[in-house]
Amino acid sequence: MNKVLISAILIALAAPVLASAETNVNINVGVPALIVPPVPRIFFETPPLFLSPPKLGFYVGVDMPYDMVFISGTYYLFQGNTWYQARHHNGPWNAVRNDRLPREVRNHRIERIREFREREYRSYEHDRDRYRGRHYRPVKEKKVYRSEEHRHEKPREREERHNDRRQDKEERQQDRGERRDGGGEHDRGRGHGDK
Repeated sequence: MNKVLISAILIALAAPVLASAETNVNINVGVPALIVPPVPRIFFETPPLFLSPPKLGFYVGVDMPYDMVFISGTYYLFQGNTWYQARHHNGPWNAVRNDRLPREVRNHRIERIREFREREYRSYEHDRDRYRGRHYRPVKEKKVYRSEEHRHEKPREREERHNDRRQDKEERQQDRGERRDGGGEHDRGRGHGDK
């Protein structure tokens, strides 16, 4: 009986402790979820200005609310702790890993790039007419806009355009063949009476 009484007392004392105990079970299967940042949507009505601070060795976008650089025909944008790249200053942008960035960009922290950008832009603004540094303003890139125009073509229009190109190519090849054979009025390097 004493054993039953002692057991009851111990259970009564342990009940609050057992009631506050938590059980937490985590099961993780597979690869952890990859967080993909949203793709930036940027549009410049007029192409932006890029300056090249000598200590950086590449172009940085100025007078814009973005951290954008230009190296070897590619634009790089830093936004939300992520780097993006594009072939055009208006995008489309694709996320790029830090190890895939050009070495020149990887060699500088974003804060340092901003410092050099601001310093160079102040120099440019101070004496714009006599600024001797390297600067670049992209032109509207026709190839990108041309592909945008064709994106909304109807299949029939696309086929007609393709057939026109094919016909032009065949005519050029035929003209070249006639010149090579020595016939026709397209002979080069020969006088009127020479054959």
